[in-house]
Amino acid sequence: MALRTYGGAVIAANDESFAEREALIRPGPSVFNPHTFGAKGQIYDGWETRRRRTPGSDWAIVRLGMPGVIKGLVIDTAWFKGNYPPYASVDACAAPGPLAPDELTDWVEILPRHPLKGDAAHEFEVRNPRRFTHVRLNIYPDGGVARLRVHGEVVPDPRFLTGLTIDLAALENGALVTACSNEFYSAPNNVIAPGRPRNQSEGWETARRRDDGNDWLIVRLAAPGRVAVAELDTTNLLHNAPGWATLSATTAATPDSATWFPLLPKTPLQPDTLHRFRLDHPTPITHARLDIHPDGGLSRLRLLGTLPPESEQALTARFDALTT
Repeated sequence: MALRTYGGAVIAANDESFAEREALIRPGPSVFNPHTFGAKGQIYDGWETRRRRTPGSDWAIVRLGMPGVIKGLVIDTAWFKGNYPPYASVDACAAPGPLAPDELTDWVEILPRHPLKGDAAHEFEVRNPRRFTHVRLNIYPDGGVARLRVHGEVVPDPRFLTGLTIDLAALENGALVTACSNEFYSAPNNVIAPGRPRNQSEGWETARRRDDGNDWLIVRLAAPGRVAVAELDTTNLLHNAPGWATLSATTAATPDSATWFPLLPKTPLQPDTLHRFRLDHPTPITHARLDIHPDGGLSRLRLLGTLPPESEQALTARFDALTT
């Protein structure tokens, strides 16, 4: 939820003397090259503060790219072996919009002060049921953290979904890939991530099949809705795009034993190409299934459509329950 590629930003830090705060939310693991020194010392792919000589602690504030209910945190001190913070805690708050750091109020502790080890990824469960938009990482008293990961359930602001044509399959709107046949090269949720992919790693790609089957994934839509346009994007996939694709859908609350009906018949795909298809199915659907034949990758799947009144009301009720 905090990734830079998902719209996250480190909007403030009290100190970043040795390594910049923005590294906390970079995609991918931290990298390290020994004996690479700059004007500030050894170069680290992380956030590192100066040696504190006064009482207190250091902190960095992250605006989540995808606000929602936080279920877990990862504080990764990779490569920080003699300069990691011995303790850390995390606070969170909910802002009504993109406020300045000094305008953020009502911070709630979601992770009490906890000991850390050097060069290790620390995983923590969070049980606060509220929707949050920002987190504040506190380190005691100083040191370096390579990555901060914030995992949870995306809860979008319904004011920007109701009454509009939206991407019903967008991760940022609350959609999620709930099942997938294969994710050998990259995670299936990449295919519904925001923005355009910079390279093959930011899409979904399967292993090469050696049988007569095909690969597939299932997307739970942000809410039941009517899909009018499907976009199947093979950008960056030059020699590993699928040969064909099909789309099907269900109106069931869960895809288990659901009855699926076709949205898009088996259609040839071209490499490195954005394909757009108008769909003609007026019934609101809950899940979509993408089948690629026989294997390969897709950079993005977009399902553009609208929400019926009952879906809009359900989204608004859920949002209100998590923010009051």
